[in-house]
Amino acid sequence: MREAQQAVDRWIREVGGGYFSELTNMVLLTEEVGELARVIARTYGEQIAKKGDLKHSLSEELADVLWVIICLANQTGTDLQSALEESLRKKTLRDKDRFAERRNKDSETE
Repeated sequence: MREAQQAVDRWIREVGGGYFSELTNMVLLTEEVGELARVIARTYGEQIAKKGDLKHSLSEELADVLWVIICLANQTGTDLQSALEESLRKKTLRDKDRFAERRNKDSETE
């Protein structure tokens, strides 16, 4: 994750001409999430794709969302590696018993 943050920062500074404002990046994140939602709705949901709906792949849209999240993290001084590790710890402690029934059900079907 840290390498990804460094790579995006390098690109932004050397190629991109600098970061957009945090507010602009939040709006761009919303836009990218909408594009991701369109692909998912038409690939995995009931919506039927019309011409041009799936011009971008799921992986491309996921990467676009991740890019903007990394930009926001870089702009705000957020270490995503540490934040993700802390989130995993929090969820593990909070939810260690929450999904036991589901895990047991899944292991029975394997």
